[in-house]
Amino acid sequence: MAHHNSLGKVLSLTPAVLIFAFLALLPVINLFIVSFHEVSWLGGTKQMDWVGVDNYVAIGDDPLFKAGVFNTIIVVLVATTAQVVIGLALALACSSVGDRSRPFRALIILPLLIPGIVIGAIWRLMYNSEFGIFNLVLNSIGLSGHDWLGSPSTALAAVIVVDVWHWMPFAFLLLLAAVESLPRDVSEAAKIDGATAWQEFRKVTLPLLYPAIFMTFLFRAVMASKIFDEVFLLTGGGPGTSTEVVSFTIFQRYFLQDNAGYGSALSVSIIFVVSVIIVIALNANKSKGLSQ
Repeated sequence: MAHHNSLGKVLSLTPAVLIFAFLALLPVINLFIVSFHEVSWLGGTKQMDWVGVDNYVAIGDDPLFKAGVFNTIIVVLVATTAQVVIGLALALACSSVGDRSRPFRALIILPLLIPGIVIGAIWRLMYNSEFGIFNLVLNSIGLSGHDWLGSPSTALAAVIVVDVWHWMPFAFLLLLAAVESLPRDVSEAAKIDGATAWQEFRKVTLPLLYPAIFMTFLFRAVMASKIFDEVFLLTGGGPGTSTEVVSFTIFQRYFLQDNAGYGSALSVSIIFVVSVIIVIALNANKSKGLSQ
């Protein structure tokens, strides 16, 4: 009977596994195969010529990709940390006031509902060096304006601000669910023992929220490593390579330069590196949990 139950469970999962393989695994396998070829189009027909690992070797000499990796690391660390910290602070604030915070919760998640193209248009206007709201504020207090998107010193920071504004509500929603699921008796016991609000947060709330904070950070870090919309809509990777990120480099090599083989090699490399980082992070988190 147990054997039949196990077989039934396996068979029930088969359609989902097949759909996943078709939608996710097959494209990655095809990407891997293409990465070992040079792709050209002759008379509208795809021509694939085997080049071995040449595409992968060329990655090390690609200055655009090197700049993209450096900027992507900065975006992932800064944007994800800001989103988690701000999202956690807002989640704790909203949870502390209960149902009275519902209108504020709706306002907080509003950026998630705005299409990317609209976000790009809104922030390009706000960053405009002539009539953007930021420069108008600076001018009103006697300071000179700044070309936020056109200056290499501020372009990447401007993109990060937009990404934080756009995706912080996602972190907020995940952390709010975690905060509201915390056991109230532990918090009440800490108050009875005379703990201050900071001591309660540091000794009780934060440790209980650690799994949710970790998964939120990891999930957002993976998504931030694929940042593309903000760069494409605001700066196009410039000025120079100051806002170049790996996703935009792949877009340029694959589509704009019609180098599908090399673009596939870049994609496979990024998928591999991100997958390894995820596995290491999950194992480290699991080891930390076991040690506690």
